[in-house]
Amino acid sequence: MVGIRDIAKKAGVSISTVSYALNGSDKVTEETRQKIEKIANEMNYVPNMAAKALKRRETKIIGVYLSDYMGSFYGELLDGIKHGLQSYDYEMIVCSGKRSHLFIPERMVDGVIILDWTFDTNEIQKYGDAGYKLVTLDREVEGDNLCHVLLDNTGGATLAIEKIVEKPTTAIHLVTGPDNSYDNVKRLEASERELQRYGKEYQVHQGDFDFHSGKKIAEDIYLKMTTKPISIFSFNDEMVTGMYEFFKKTELEIGKDVNIIGFDNSYFGSIMTPTIATIGFSKKRWGMVAVEKLMKLINNEETTNGLIYTTFVQGESFLG
Repeated sequence: MVGIRDIAKKAGVSISTVSYALNGSDKVTEETRQKIEKIANEMNYVPNMAAKALKRRETKIIGVYLSDYMGSFYGELLDGIKHGLQSYDYEMIVCSGKRSHLFIPERMVDGVIILDWTFDTNEIQKYGDAGYKLVTLDREVEGDNLCHVLLDNTGGATLAIEKIVEKPTTAIHLVTGPDNSYDNVKRLEASERELQRYGKEYQVHQGDFDFHSGKKIAEDIYLKMTTKPISIFSFNDEMVTGMYEFFKKTELEIGKDVNIIGFDNSYFGSIMTPTIATIGFSKKRWGMVAVEKLMKLINNEETTNGLIYTTFVQGESFLG
């Protein structure tokens, strides 16, 4: 690989002169700059961005750590992050897996946004204590260089349960996600608290936030079902699509015999038949707010944690 030493040798100048020329310094004449740039192009010189970043102590890049990339959810979130970064003249790289964690201590990124349950909280805390800037979207963190922007899972789950208890039903089912998901834990806590407050019995079915677990749970509910109508609160919309796949092959009518509320307000919910009633929030705004918080941390400005509020979105899967 061609380096500035090679360019300096061919141009008959010092290494520092080449560095000044390629970095736009006024310490060299325009004639010298043009000569060096011409030689660099002829030799196919590629700047070492990592070295430049270390020298400047900034990269103008942030890392976004995700445990998954599937579905419109992440697309909308990343669009919000991208939109937010534009006003700060920053770019992003999307990361997954433990090897990419090295980008942080090696200062390949200026800060990170994390929505990745596999990223250990103790590791996040250690990076914060060491001076690195991190914003989490999936857990509560505290520290001078840490901030979190969370969904109002409690408010969203409470809205869903309030809708369910207002409607005549013979059985209530909660369809959850993985135990290690912060959002899942908070939604379950709020749902159970509200149902107990109303004195309602319910059953909990553990899913995995995906189509296949939703379909399997729908089959389990159907095989044990003795009366109708029933009500289901699914902790995300993806599992609802699996339930639709199963229930549409039975005699049960969604929105009448089986009333379903999802969570996330995914775009496909409004084009499915019947449309999905769900708990909605702005994924794009979530990303934009996360960027605002991270930029304040990077610029050593005072900031506070954030909360993204939720609303009930009417759909034909839950009429009432």
